[in-house]
Amino acid sequence: MSCQKLFIVEPAHLVESESEVKVDGETASDTESRAEAVPLSTSADDTPEVLNRALSNLSSRWKNWWVRGILTLAMIAFFFIIIYLGPMVLMIIVMCVQIKCFHEIITIGYNVYHSYDLPWFRTLSWYFLLCVNYFFYGETVTDYFFTLVQREEPLRILSKYHRFISFTLYLIGFCMFVLSLVKKHYRLQFYMFGWTHVTLLIVVTQSHLVIHNLFEGMIWFIVPISCVICNDIMAYMFGFFFGRTPLIKLSPKKTWEGFIGGFFATVVFGLLLSYVMSGYRCFVCPVEYNNDTNSFTVDCEPSDLFRLQEYNIPEVIRSVIGLTTVWMYPFQIHSIALSTFASLIGPFGGFFASGFKRAFKIKDFANTIPGHGGIMDRFDCQYLMATFVNVYIASFIRGPNPSKLIQQFLTLRPDQQLHIFNTLRSHLADKGMLTAGTEDE
Repeated sequence: MSCQKLFIVEPAHLVESESEVKVDGETASDTESRAEAVPLSTSADDTPEVLNRALSNLSSRWKNWWVRGILTLAMIAFFFIIIYLGPMVLMIIVMCVQIKCFHEIITIGYNVYHSYDLPWFRTLSWYFLLCVNYFFYGETVTDYFFTLVQREEPLRILSKYHRFISFTLYLIGFCMFVLSLVKKHYRLQFYMFGWTHVTLLIVVTQSHLVIHNLFEGMIWFIVPISCVICNDIMAYMFGFFFGRTPLIKLSPKKTWEGFIGGFFATVVFGLLLSYVMSGYRCFVCPVEYNNDTNSFTVDCEPSDLFRLQEYNIPEVIRSVIGLTTVWMYPFQIHSIALSTFASLIGPFGGFFASGFKRAFKIKDFANTIPGHGGIMDRFDCQYLMATFVNVYIASFIRGPNPSKLIQQFLTLRPDQQLHIFNTLRSHLADKGMLTAGTEDE
């Protein structure tokens, strides 16, 4: 049986210039003439290197897709588990994520600036992290565990002087930094001092806001985070299968097709998830501390935000769907704002992270999660989202928290409390909300 021989011929329309296009150091014309002259066998050993490279790239592309997909499902499953375990576990997880993200960014600084030999600096970085966490978590304890704090004398003293203690701890770190300055390392030490503080601003402040959103109700924590996760997954899927048009130079793999597809998918996902969660008190009620049981409770009468209401459908849409009204939870309307931010603005957190990594010539923040990079690579968009949700709640949902005002009121001197009481009573009487008899009582 005779062996058939194959000849590879380079298509003329793919060759731009014989002098410009090269393959492994040869011009295209040289490669073409050599291919015509030398027959190539179909055996695996004789497969052209260009074809081998193409097959290798295709294989690694799908392999990476499967690795990312499996680990994404595992992370989603873990997310559901920690939600089931309750708010205290969520707080601990948020703190652990914050510490890991801080470690990843600080480690990059050490590697980039070769600052391992700087005196005291590794210790000072973690000391500043401890100080900032003491300040923010102390504020959280004072806000949400007020009855427990007032009941215990040591906690009451710590709460009263909390900010002074926090500032004193920071001053100790500041003085230690000044004392550690070495003549030959001045510039590098100040680089790393600034690096540490920017990292604290990005990581610790945002994680503090995540916890505040959690205490407003689990739904304010779960829906925004889920929208960012959904957008990340769906943008990747649409980009993987349909992506053709590059979106931004900072992230060459991002495409317009993935960006737009992720947006519509995330808005629909946010509406559906909000509809399901709005019907459960455990998700919509604020997380409060029960002084009698010394535990968190999530039980209340749902506000109007989480009660079904009838809305009229605009004329333009009526002709398409054939309905005049629709029943929705008001929170679903807010979910459109949350999912839109997660889809259109949230990715800029990822672009920022991409620019950061390109600036220091690194692929990922770390290698913690195969196929995904470090923890910071997964949470780069979440931090923008946390700030937006916190601002959104304060701007459009409610103003100052009444419970916090009462807590501050109770910490005042008796004469100050009486003055505020009389002022408030006169104000309500002027508005006609208190009758003369009530005022006398």
